[in-house]
Amino acid sequence: MNKSNPEGRSPFHRYEQALQDREGKREVMEKFGRKVVRSYLPDQHRDFYSQLPYIVVGSVDNEGDTWATILAGSPGFVRSPSPTTLNIDLHIARGDPLRESIHNVGASVGLLGVDLESRRRNRVNVRIAGVQDNVVHLTVDQSFGNCPQYIQSRALNYSRAAHVSSEHGAVSEFTALGDDAGALITHADTFFVSSFIVENDDPTVEGVDVSHRGGMPGFVKVEGNTLTIPDFPGNYHFNTLGNFLANPKAGLVFPDFETGDLLSLTGSTEILWEDHPEVKFFRGAQRAWRFTVKKGKWLRKALPFTARFDQFSLNSEMTGTWKEAEERQTAEQLKANWQPMELVRVEQESSVISSFYFKHKKNKALLPFEAGQYLTIKANTGQSEKSIIRTYTVSSAPNEDYYRVSIKREPKGTASRFMHDKLRVGDVIDAKYPSGNFYIDAEQKRPAVLIAGGVGVTPMISMAQHVLKEGVRTRHARDVYIFHAAKDREQRAFYKEFKQIEEAMGGKVRYYSFLSQPKPNDRPGDDYNGLGRINADVFREVLPLDEYDFYVCGPSQFMQSIYDELSSLGVRDGRIFSEAFGPASIARKKGDCAETGESVDDHEESEEAVIRFTQSQFEQRWNKGDDVLLDVAESHGLTPSSSCRNGICGACAVPIKSGEVSYRTKPSAPIPDGHALICCAVPAKGTASLELDI
Repeated sequence: MNKSNPEGRSPFHRYEQALQDREGKREVMEKFGRKVVRSYLPDQHRDFYSQLPYIVVGSVDNEGDTWATILAGSPGFVRSPSPTTLNIDLHIARGDPLRESIHNVGASVGLLGVDLESRRRNRVNVRIAGVQDNVVHLTVDQSFGNCPQYIQSRALNYSRAAHVSSEHGAVSEFTALGDDAGALITHADTFFVSSFIVENDDPTVEGVDVSHRGGMPGFVKVEGNTLTIPDFPGNYHFNTLGNFLANPKAGLVFPDFETGDLLSLTGSTEILWEDHPEVKFFRGAQRAWRFTVKKGKWLRKALPFTARFDQFSLNSEMTGTWKEAEERQTAEQLKANWQPMELVRVEQESSVISSFYFKHKKNKALLPFEAGQYLTIKANTGQSEKSIIRTYTVSSAPNEDYYRVSIKREPKGTASRFMHDKLRVGDVIDAKYPSGNFYIDAEQKRPAVLIAGGVGVTPMISMAQHVLKEGVRTRHARDVYIFHAAKDREQRAFYKEFKQIEEAMGGKVRYYSFLSQPKPNDRPGDDYNGLGRINADVFREVLPLDEYDFYVCGPSQFMQSIYDELSSLGVRDGRIFSEAFGPASIARKKGDCAETGESVDDHEESEEAVIRFTQSQFEQRWNKGDDVLLDVAESHGLTPSSSCRNGICGACAVPIKSGEVSYRTKPSAPIPDGHALICCAVPAKGTASLELDI
């Protein structure tokens, strides 16, 4: 196509389209691609290339292997005489495979113009028209811009004249990665990859492509001659991985920004899909790929400059490393165990709520969680031999290097008073990794409405931060409306944080504050949005006509009121999600699906059974309708771990030695194999004898 044209042919070949289909992005990428992928260079791209002191090149050698390299020169060494042509002065380092392949007239070449200082980049796929007087003449097949995701900013320092190529730098070839190559790759935060598809069906969309890859140091794993690279969310063009589907060959170049050396590799690839165990635990990765080295070259002093690191991109900082991924995989195996957590920071959020920041005492990676889930903690208050066990919603966003729980100080609350009055920075408590069924899906297209009362705001700030971060990471932000009820401004937590999220999201997140007892000098519209209760009239006034997911958290009376108001508006029960600890729960309409804390109508319990607690050697006859197992144990002076008493926290899980249990309340906590949550369990129908390890 000669110009961007929504009705023109697809800018993607069938393997790129296959990956777009796999991700559910095919239709949107077709519309987007036909607008931004051009068969010519726009003027701004032509100007951009003429200002560059270097350009990344992908090519295929005479043996059919692909390589990536970097050409350097004084600004202007890349020129665009017309929108469909590029000329490049050739300053190719000695030993670079490009020296041979650049003379193959008609061959496809991939170019990437990237300015590390401004983090701007543009891609162009071209063909070699000829080489004359050390200048290669290229014709344009495709041109398109790329976003600056994962590009770390750097400033150049020249060690020699930019236009002088390295004719005397040492060159070494190898077929196995040495220690020096492994060290460079392991510490790299940037490299470039070349891929290609043989030109069969449509040469204008097939051929060679070269792309940037970035992440935190350690994002490339080295194991012998094999590299493993995570694939982060990008522009969904899938130029590189689409080529890998058709042809597994790849070329990688790692610049050493401290010396000006280039490490150039060629080999083959294998794609690791999203369900691969290694992908699952890598923060930010959607999939990964393995690269096996066939051969490589060290091109010493190939670049006329070094590059001083400035800062990581925000997107890179939201991703992980392979070391962290391995630690997460280990942590997953210990998910049901208590972990030592050290208090590292305390912040006052309101007159009654403080946030407590915890990191793993042994500096182990923390497991990720879903925004809205809770942390179960155990601490010794010193008031008795028995530790207290409580569940608190994690108020930080997933994938931070800490867990934040925000707790209201209750005058008669043993646990909250201990946390506020006794716990100090440096103290250690035990905690289980977060769990729970109350959380938000940031990728859902349907808008979400978060409704919080008092300290019930804690899961909502986690959800809002998660939507913000996922919007930055994936460039898709879910629409979110937040309704926050508090007594007054002094007791209202996270107001500034919500307002910052609202501003950062540019209208995708909207926050509304309601106060029941504002002060005389509080300004409506500035300090708060409404008075009194959040009710159906508020939703009618604020929410556009649409179908929403509603998330509700707060005191029992507040949640019941919100549920009733939403029901009066005709909101389907399945669209109302709630969270509560202890005995609090919503009384839902009869016949609607059971949820956290609700009774299970179809459970079947034994008519009679004998209960044995093997550790304490206690035995008791039990009849249908008698107490749940936790109450039975406590009635005889036993003190098994417990907290929520309705199947939410999982703290009361004990091993079953023999027999089976049934649940009077549907548990939301995960139940380890061979265990029972005794706070809501009874002997199951058909079980005459039940033995528990208590």
